[in-house]
Amino acid sequence: MLDTPVPHTHLKFYILVFAGMCAVILSALAFEHIGGYQPCKLCLEQREPWYVAIPLMALACISLFMKWPACLTRGLMLIGGLLMAYSLVLAIRHAGVEWSWWEGPGGCGVVEGGLATNTTDFLKQLQQTVPPSCKEPALRVLGLSFAGWNAIVSLMLGMIAFKTALSDGRQPELPAAV
Repeated sequence: MLDTPVPHTHLKFYILVFAGMCAVILSALAFEHIGGYQPCKLCLEQREPWYVAIPLMALACISLFMKWPACLTRGLMLIGGLLMAYSLVLAIRHAGVEWSWWEGPGGCGVVEGGLATNTTDFLKQLQQTVPPSCKEPALRVLGLSFAGWNAIVSLMLGMIAFKTALSDGRQPELPAAV
């Protein structure tokens, strides 16, 4: 199945997955650097699959465009789908922490160090930046936090990636959720 030639018409699906991944990370970085939303420990962890997947999807697009071996092109798309599945798991884990369904990791929203014993140490502690809590979403849009939206987008892009990578050479249809 992975060695079935990839039709050039599939390029739009490869570009869709690549562009979708880029849009997610650019949005996260914009909320952080322009909007001032500080990511928590779990937010930063959720970005890792995207940072790996984006260059792989760029390579998959190049592979399809340059007509490299089908197993390479499809394999890269399949790996992209697997990374989106991993991203989905991380997003659900984070959303579960936000909704208090389970405990988050240690160190979320905790500043290292003990109690201040003098005024100088106390003033230094006041100036430290406290990392955000993993339990409190920075923002909810339509009832979902960033983690919830990450889960939805990861699921959609993962489904498209799997469907495209495993297609039999005919034009794949977008999943019903898209």
